[in-house]
Amino acid sequence: MARQSKYPEEFRRQAAALVLDSGRTIRDVGRELGVNHETLRNWVAQLRQERDGGEPSSVLSGDERAELLRLRRQVAQLELEKEILKKAAVFFARETER
Repeated sequence: MARQSKYPEEFRRQAAALVLDSGRTIRDVGRELGVNHETLRNWVAQLRQERDGGEPSSVLSGDERAELLRLRRQVAQLELEKEILKKAAVFFARETER
């Protein structure tokens, strides 16, 4: 399960809008609001894409992105385990034939 954001969606949208509409820097607004500037940069990029006509539903939220990354790692781990089990099965099948 993805980690829930510590900031509400409305706050994220308003913070990003403040950067885009005021002409102030991301660092200044982030410092004023107590938000990491890289986090705010992601929010601004998402809002900018939505305003430019990008479909918001096609953009992954931070939570969705984190869950996708976690699931991809889990799939890679499971595939590795499956390969190890296949090799072990072949090894033990040879041992029982002797």
